[in-house]
Formats: sequence, structure tokens, C-alpha cells
Amino acid sequence: MCFGKVQFTVNVTNEEVVAAALPMQEHWLPLSNLDLILPPVDVGVFFCYNNPMISIGTHSNIVACLKHSLAEALVSYYAFAGEVVANSMGEPEILCNNRGVDFVEAFADVELQSLNLYNPDESVEGKLVPEKKHGVFAVQATWMKCGGLVVACKFDHRIADAYSANMFLVSWAEIARPHDNKSLIPTTQPCFRRSLLTPRRPPSIHPSLYDMYVPVSELPPPPEPEFESELTDPIISRIYYVTSEELNNMQSLANSNNNSNTKRSKLESFSAFLWKMVAEAASTDNDNKNIVAKMGLVVDGRKRLSNGDKNKEEIMSSYFGNVLSIPYGGKSAEELIEKPLSWVTNQVHDFLEAAVTEEHFLGLIDWVEEHRPVPGLARIYCGGTGGEDGPTFVVSSGQRFPESKIDFGWGKPVFGSYHFPWGGSAGYVMPMPSPKRNGDWLIYMHLPKGHLEFMEDQAPHFFRPVSWDYLLN
Repeated sequence: MCFGKVQFTVNVTNEEVVAAALPMQEHWLPLSNLDLILPPVDVGVFFCYNNPMISIGTHSNIVACLKHSLAEALVSYYAFAGEVVANSMGEPEILCNNRGVDFVEAFADVELQSLNLYNPDESVEGKLVPEKKHGVFAVQATWMKCGGLVVACKFDHRIADAYSANMFLVSWAEIARPHDNKSLIPTTQPCFRRSLLTPRRPPSIHPSLYDMYVPVSELPPPPEPEFESELTDPIISRIYYVTSEELNNMQSLANSNNNSNTKRSKLESFSAFLWKMVAEAASTDNDNKNIVAKMGLVVDGRKRLSNGDKNKEEIMSSYFGNVLSIPYGGKSAEELIEKPLSWVTNQVHDFLEAAVTEEHFLGLIDWVEEHRPVPGLARIYCGGTGGEDGPTFVVSSGQRFPESKIDFGWGKPVFGSYHFPWGGSAGYVMPMPSPKRNGDWLIYMHLPKGHLEFMEDQAPHFFRPVSWDYLLN
């Protein structure tokens, strides 16, 4: 499918800092051990709205609503209004000083429905998602020529995972929506109790964690730029949609030879399908099926750390920070290509099993403590995309993406997506529910260009470029 390239400019019309509505006592908030294994990268997210002035009235009213509700939301989510500063050990901490959030207003000389959402590198990156220059969180509200609005944010991944960011976004929108007897206190109050993730004495670390994580001091030096450019295909971002019918067919195929009584999930099935596709694309590029393709899957540990305790589960469900682990598997491209999807799905399930327990996350907390102050990193992020090592990528589950709840008072967004061109050599994939709420998925993919072109050519029925025709029909 071809998409015409639409050139447009974005002009900033106002910049200010929005601080929490109530003063707070300045204090330090340490990062948990699970925060300390995240690299210093920023995550973007954006939402597109059709002509909100029909409901609210004017640009100034709408922007005032966004700023006022943001200031109120920051009272509870004060970590997003702070700054990251190194402590005496050289580790990052949050200085909760109500520095505030940079808020940019802008105007884009383009119609909302002329945005090429399939190619966010062209339409979103550096234009609609703000650059976070200071603090922890940044916002940009961009008016379109047609009266549409794009609200975009960027946050420091060391401070929050997607689950935490989703909590904040829902609370912000909840405060903004007009209704009678409205309370400015969001329904979900974030929990910052770092004691929930305290290392054990004595520690207990399963050997598998030494395979999953590595101290950054043990990483090899990065390759020379000239050498790296020869090996790697440029990594680009694309957004697709996958129909519920195709997802169901894929899941059925993944379970076709499954002798287990446990049905493999759509996420496991999709990850296995993608693993096979990436392996085939990479072996075609390299004309070599002996390369090893590695795939990681992000696991949220909130329920795992609750371990059936309803009281702790309730507390952990509002925990703000990172509670993630990234188990991964590596298989030869030849094996991934030749084996059936059901076999590959079982391999995904097997390496996931090691990380879906309370003991895994408690052990990971202990592993980080053992190496502090040297930071750690998930090994899956250290792989390249070319050469003998083969392709490396991570799949993160965005099925809780709250796009339908980000209603600031002028209706639900017609489109929303995470945007994470994180700059590393490993790829990143985020499946999210379609805004049509019909069982379809949106897939944000940040992978080598050649791999994406291969998938579009080999499976056009599955990877369909997202378009306004799809969203609005």
C-alpha cells in the first residue's frame, strides 16, 4: 500500500511549565531496584482527536482545561513533576521539588486525516511528540489545520513503565472531564512504597537471572560507526493493524499441535509468529540460516509479586514505577523457519515460564542489589540486528493501553499509540487494542527496514498499514 508523503511544519505558539496545583515538601524519592535496570530512555505516547471545539468551544478553553487538570493530577503523581538527579553513589533518584512539566502548545499546517499514521517517523517523530528537555515528563498539544488536536507526552522510562504511565493518563483525563460534584482526586491513587520491592537478606538469586541480565561494566564496547553501518539495516517505525479474524486464525494454528491442556495466548502466538518472520527476513538478508534470532517478552510483575494475596494485589495494582522483567529466547533462524508455529509458540511459553513467578521478581531485585551501584541491563537489549549474532527484538504487551479512557471532556481519541524509537540496536514491538474495539490489534513496530518490508511482502493479509480509511469506516 502506498502512502503519499505530506510535508508539513509545526510551529510552537507557547511554552510554559505546569507545576502541581498544591505545594509540597521537597524530598528525595529513591528508585527501586527494578527501576535501576532501565536505561535512560524516553517513551512517547500520542492521541488524536477530531475537532474538540465542537464540545468545548475555543482553543484557549481546551488548553486551559488540559493545563488545569494536569496541575491537579500532578498533586498525586508528584514524581512526574520532579527531576532525576544522581545521588552520592552516582545512582539516579527523583528530586520531588515540583519543578513541573514542560507544556508546549503548537500548530501544524496539516489536516489531521492527512497524517501518515503508518509512518510515525515521518508524521510524529520530532513534530507531534515533544522532546523532553528537562524534568521527567513533557506534554505537547498540537492544533491541526482542520481543528483536530494531537495530545502527546514523553516520559523517562526509569521513572515509570507503561502501566504507571497509563494510570497517570487515565487520572489526568478523569480530572479534566466535566461532571457534577466533580472531585479533583483521581480514582486511582499511585503508590510509591519502595519497601514493596526491598531486597532480601540473605539474597536468593536463581542462575537464570545471570543469563537474562548483565552489569553494564561487562558489556563490550560498541562497534565502530563505519562497521556498524555496514552490518545493520536502518531501524524504522511503522504502525499496522491486524484483524481479529487473522489473530484468531494465528492462535488456532499456534495451538494446533499443542499437547498441553493450557491454550497458548494470543500474545504468545503473535510473538512466535513474529519470531519466525524476523528469522526468515534476517536469513534472507544474510543468506545464512545459521544466525541466531533472539526475542524477549516484557512481563509485568505486579500480580506475580502479589502471589494470590488480595491485599497486596490491590496495593501492587496502584504501584507507580517499573515492575518489569524481560526473559528471552534465542534459536537458530533455520530452526525457527522450518519448525511449525505451534513448536515456536511452545518455545515462547517455555522461556516465559521462568519469569512469571514471585520468586523470579524477588530474585531480580536481589540480583540488582548484588551489583549496585553498577547498573544492570536486560541482555536482550545488548544484541545487534545484523552479523553472526542475528536479529534481536523485544515484544511488550500493550493490551491495557487505555486509549478509550483518555477522554478529556471532548470525546475519545480516534487514534492513539505508543511511540518508542528508542535508539538501541534491538527492535521493539508493542501490540495494542484497536480504537475500533472490535478485537483487532494495532501493532507499533520499530524494526530494521528490510525486515518490515519482508513482512509486508510475505504477509500483507496480516500486517496491514493503519490508515484513516480503516479508523473511520
